[in-house]
Amino acid sequence: MTASPTQPGASTAMQLRAGLWLLLALAVTLVCTAQFAAAGRVPLQTNLLALLPPTERNPLAEEAVRRLSDAAGDRAVFLVGAAEPAAAAAAARAFAATLRGSDAFRQVIADIPAFDPGQLTALYVQHRFSLLAAADRAALASGAVGPADLEARLQRKLYTPFRFGLTLPPSDDPFGFSDAWLAELPLRSLRLETENGLLVSHDQRRTWVVITAALSASAYDSTLQQGVAAAVAQAESALRHAHPDAVLLRAGTVFYADAARRSAEREFDLIAAGSLLGMFSLLYLVFRSLRPLALGLLAVAFGIGTAIAVTLAVYGELHLITLVFGASLIGEAIDYAVQYFAAHLGAGAGWEPMAGLRRIAPGLTLALATSLLGYGALLLAPFPALSQIALFAIAGLAAAWLSVFLLLPALLVRPNRRDPAAAVSGAQTFLNWWRRRMPRRRCLLLGGLLLIAAVPGWLRLAGNDDVRLLVARPPWLVAQEEHIRALTGFGNSSQFFLVEGATPDAVLAGEEKLAARLDALVAQDRISGYQALSTFVPSLARQAENYHLWQARVFADEGALRALFARSALRDELAEHLLASFKASAGQALSLDEWLQSPLSTPFRHLWLGRSGSGYAAVVLPQGTREVAHLAESAAGLAGVTLVDKAGSVSRLFRDYRQWGVLWLLGACALVYSVLCVRYGPVQAAVTLAPTLLAMGLALGAFGYADAPLTLFNLMGLMLVLGVGVNYAIFLREGGVRAAATLAGVLLSAGTTLLSFGLLAFSSMPALAGFGLTLLVGVGMAVLLAPMVLTFSAAQTACPGDAC
Repeated sequence: MTASPTQPGASTAMQLRAGLWLLLALAVTLVCTAQFAAAGRVPLQTNLLALLPPTERNPLAEEAVRRLSDAAGDRAVFLVGAAEPAAAAAAARAFAATLRGSDAFRQVIADIPAFDPGQLTALYVQHRFSLLAAADRAALASGAVGPADLEARLQRKLYTPFRFGLTLPPSDDPFGFSDAWLAELPLRSLRLETENGLLVSHDQRRTWVVITAALSASAYDSTLQQGVAAAVAQAESALRHAHPDAVLLRAGTVFYADAARRSAEREFDLIAAGSLLGMFSLLYLVFRSLRPLALGLLAVAFGIGTAIAVTLAVYGELHLITLVFGASLIGEAIDYAVQYFAAHLGAGAGWEPMAGLRRIAPGLTLALATSLLGYGALLLAPFPALSQIALFAIAGLAAAWLSVFLLLPALLVRPNRRDPAAAVSGAQTFLNWWRRRMPRRRCLLLGGLLLIAAVPGWLRLAGNDDVRLLVARPPWLVAQEEHIRALTGFGNSSQFFLVEGATPDAVLAGEEKLAARLDALVAQDRISGYQALSTFVPSLARQAENYHLWQARVFADEGALRALFARSALRDELAEHLLASFKASAGQALSLDEWLQSPLSTPFRHLWLGRSGSGYAAVVLPQGTREVAHLAESAAGLAGVTLVDKAGSVSRLFRDYRQWGVLWLLGACALVYSVLCVRYGPVQAAVTLAPTLLAMGLALGAFGYADAPLTLFNLMGLMLVLGVGVNYAIFLREGGVRAAATLAGVLLSAGTTLLSFGLLAFSSMPALAGFGLTLLVGVGMAVLLAPMVLTFSAAQTACPGDAC
């Protein structure tokens, strides 16, 4: 005999359950509040690298990726252009002055300090006899530089009326060898020049002035992003007012991160609002009462709040992709409550809260188990973005399920006033039609025809593993960045070489071997250049070789050198000074530490990684790369040299996961089938799973017909189609004599889920859009095919009373 809700025992039990739920809800609220208070904001992660899995076998390579990203991300670059140089200069200085008033920037530089070439050359003067340009070293080594050539070089040095660039006086560099060395420094690759104290570039229409700004915090700090956006908007507005003809370009990680954050927040608001409005509309349409709306909102809020608290506790932050996905979880989280509401509607005047819960509990628990299995497959993926999504969903769905068992019986005590038969008349009419018109043979024929129709689509499927699926970069920002690179000559390579050695000098020696191959690529126009520490500081062996060449080809005959100076009407003491300086520099090589301590190294210190676990390491940055394959060939066979291509390695990892994803999917199907076998037995478990499997096949066929690429995220979406879609078949099987009410609940659940994931399909993030589209098509097909279980069920028995 079932207890009446008016009986003290049942009422007390329900109140205790509701009290426990209230304590849990309060705990979740306090935890979330504490987490947000500790972070001072919503801890939202906008760094793309944080979404990516570790792909490099060498942990130092991952560290190098992070350090290079930080070095590039802590600054912003602006170019202000105008038709006249004076107008460009005035506009740039005004723009920079406005930016300086913002707390978002630690430093804003438009006017560059007065440049003293002596500061740059002072470091190299004392070591000039250990330094030679590549062409001069080759000429001296081959013996092509003789007395006559030395005399010609001396005459050019003495009688060239104007010398441009970094040069040393004839007394320090009479033959121009040091000038040639200085000319080879990587600074020569930039298309910038100094005019009136500003760095400028010219094109056919405008003069462009470069402004650099150092950020006051991380580019991925949402508070800083908002401050930068406000400061730049204010400065740009003032610029347009005072200099209407000026043009502004910007580039920097902070702008991409801010755009991604704002896009994610907009999508979160859109999906959350759309899901809630659609959910409320559907609930009211079916139940014609505000009570299910309020209770459904409580269950969803508790689920989302729990998901946020658990995710922040484990990861300390929310990724953008998790935030947007979290909004789409609303439609799925309410499914369990909807089934309870459907049971309440179908029971009519005979409603008893705990009996109704017991009747649907097996189906709800089985549905939760299959959903958790689907998300559990994502949790095991070594990919931070997917594993965080999985944890968020698992915690949220479990909490929403728990709300049905703890809270709803105490708040849904009175029977529904609607006539059950009238409320589910549409669903009952469909069921009657299905049972008359869709016998087993027709169901088998329908399934076979759908599979045959899907096969051509399968054959058209093609993979896409591009890491750029993770994020959509605003085209206007990309266009401005490309324009800046074209004007300034800054590099655009996302690959680099990691060079390791037992000592700093071993690292430099390894770089020199690599540089010889990269020089060949530059000559073949396969790269435009590269940045390497060995360009500024040759290895000790190279410096010793250079010193030996000076000694053998220039200072071997001191008398001839004095005579050469005399013929050029130079004082004798100049020759003596040069000879004395050469002899004094013996064994005094330029060290990497010495160079790193000089101001010259400031723009390039990020190339030096310092001590590693097994020695020391540095990076070499190629620029203007045409094909990555040529870079890989350059590193082949060089000990201690590794090409690091983060984007390429992540894309290859995506490809591997996608190829293995079929096996994962088969394994997940087997696992779900085994769970269903426990409840239904082998044959009926297959019947229950069949509509979902057919829906997954149809979704793949649809992608093929639409020429939509198959990605890792589509396969992960199919994992969830498996976990979510099978729920509808389970609910229908468990409906018993109230199958019509159950079907109404299934259609309502599917409607809210499809609404959420349908909105997710329009996300600006390609990965989430593909994810949502897979769920939209797959879950839609699964709910349409779910009534097949009614045809193939072993027994469609009518359960008396509340026994089912």
